[in-house]
Amino acid sequence: MARNPAQFALTSRLLHWLMAAMLLSMLFIGAAMVTSLGNYHRLVALHRPLGIMILVLAIIRLVNRTFTTLPPFPPTMSKRERLIASASERLLYTLMIALPLVGWGMLSAGHYPIVMFGPLHLPPILPVSPTLYAVLRKTHTIMAYLLFLAFLGHLSAILFHILIIRDRLLDRMALWPVRSHNHKDP
Repeated sequence: MARNPAQFALTSRLLHWLMAAMLLSMLFIGAAMVTSLGNYHRLVALHRPLGIMILVLAIIRLVNRTFTTLPPFPPTMSKRERLIASASERLLYTLMIALPLVGWGMLSAGHYPIVMFGPLHLPPILPVSPTLYAVLRKTHTIMAYLLFLAFLGHLSAILFHILIIRDRLLDRMALWPVRSHNHKDP
């Protein structure tokens, strides 16, 4: 079956929505971690492996994106908007890879085990250092807020295009097949 040039490849679309679900889950878990001391350890037990899964998925997505043809932006997007969209995508990829690595490094520096599931632990990637732990903890928090803001910006831009511009931008990433459109629908 020929791929629709107006859409990302199916693999890219599936990876995108899986990542979106994982990031939303992580954002809720992160928010709950800072507001709920009663469930903190249970939430951390979810947060750590989910962060590593996001890291792995982000790398898979980046490799996949490198080897697939991207659909064009709709003609309604100006050159400036396309540059901003591309820059925000690079920022999202950077944060989806860097944030889990900083978290892993932070736990390593704090001499905390990086428990994935049951007996499966990840090795430390940095030496034990309370000072480094403190710096990485602050960095992890700042980067988490930045990822949240970038995610909100991405979502806001898509909603703007869906509800205001109506240029079918979401069709590029829709899980269902769509027909190519050469015009703007009213």
